[in-house]
Amino acid sequence: MKNFISLAICLSALSVNPAWAQPEPVVPGMPPVEKGPGGYVWVGPTNSLPKFDLDFSGGTPGQLVKAIEKVTGKPLNAVIPDDCKDLQMPAFSVKSVTAAQVFTALEQASQKNERFTVLDPRDRSVGGNGSDVYINTSHYGFQTAGVPTENSIWCFYWDKGREREPWQVLSSTVCKFYQLAPYLEAGYTIDDITTAVETGWKMMGITNPPTLNYHQNTKILIAVGEEAQVNLIRDVLIQLYPKKSEVKPADDQAEKSGK
Repeated sequence: MKNFISLAICLSALSVNPAWAQPEPVVPGMPPVEKGPGGYVWVGPTNSLPKFDLDFSGGTPGQLVKAIEKVTGKPLNAVIPDDCKDLQMPAFSVKSVTAAQVFTALEQASQKNERFTVLDPRDRSVGGNGSDVYINTSHYGFQTAGVPTENSIWCFYWDKGREREPWQVLSSTVCKFYQLAPYLEAGYTIDDITTAVETGWKMMGITNPPTLNYHQNTKILIAVGEEAQVNLIRDVLIQLYPKKSEVKPADDQAEKSGK
């Protein structure tokens, strides 16, 4: 009899399905609910940022923050370093967006690639770098930690690329010599040659041109200055040909030869 009663109690206990053992109902179109240890339901982060329309006419990071606060009617936590407060950003127009979306797009639009040359006055043959071309990438924008919310703190940054590193463009000062005897014999004067060179420097907007000195005994023109500017002298000399008055007509040459 006792064995029968014990068996009946066990069967009754097994037939009871407690609430904690029941599976969660599945709602069509909704993902299944995941529970962590202890039965807690994990809820994913939701985007509660307000959406807005904005026509920004361009300006500083601070002006953009004020423009967003005006259209949303809510404060925006933002930190802008002193060296970035005067940066001018482009104008844009957006519809039904959040602040996070605007800042992400701003980062992508601000990326700029520039090429610049670093010069070393020492030639490569003596251990220098000569000149090399580098690519400089810069960008800026607002960033925050974690999932953006209405209470997030947005920090503005400006990555200037190599400008933040100890790189600088060095002036390559050189001293070069040009033998002018052939040009003087062709009828040109020192003033003709130097005037043409100085005119080129002036048209290029060079305010501190190389120094020129003509050595009378050797008929050598000496130039000291930045290499790219000094090389303009060579370009001028290449274009100088004997004057037309120095070239004998073809008929005169034939008559002189007796043909």
